[in-house]
Amino acid sequence: MCGSVGALDCTKLLGHSTSKTGKMVKTFQAYLPNCHRRYSCIHCRAHLANHDDLISKSFQGSQGRAYLFNSVVNVGCGPAEERVLLTGLHAVSDIYCECCKTTLGWKYEHAFENSQKYKEGKYIIELAHMIKDNGWDCD
Repeated sequence: MCGSVGALDCTKLLGHSTSKTGKMVKTFQAYLPNCHRRYSCIHCRAHLANHDDLISKSFQGSQGRAYLFNSVVNVGCGPAEERVLLTGLHAVSDIYCECCKTTLGWKYEHAFENSQKYKEGKYIIELAHMIKDNGWDCD
């Protein structure tokens, strides 16, 4: 799993174990606490992120608006590749829902410009792929 609470390298798989054949096997799905506002996959309702981990709502994904998160759960990473985005050249990995395999956005692996370094290790999830869950009406 690429995303989990706290920074996690895509090569470390939380929620997975290695079988005797050396293949990665999914062992559980992470659930975020009920006492927090959270975001979930719109396709399968798997938990993705706590509202407290939201950094910015001012991002653009390939399918429209997107949010930048400090950490995520139930998310896997594809291989890193260099892409020219609106803010310059970045090394990014596509991220997908571990439960339904839908591509959700990407993880910033490396920013080539100093002004963009704050994005490294952070996650973009497109609004088209997530919904607000739990506790949003409590204000």
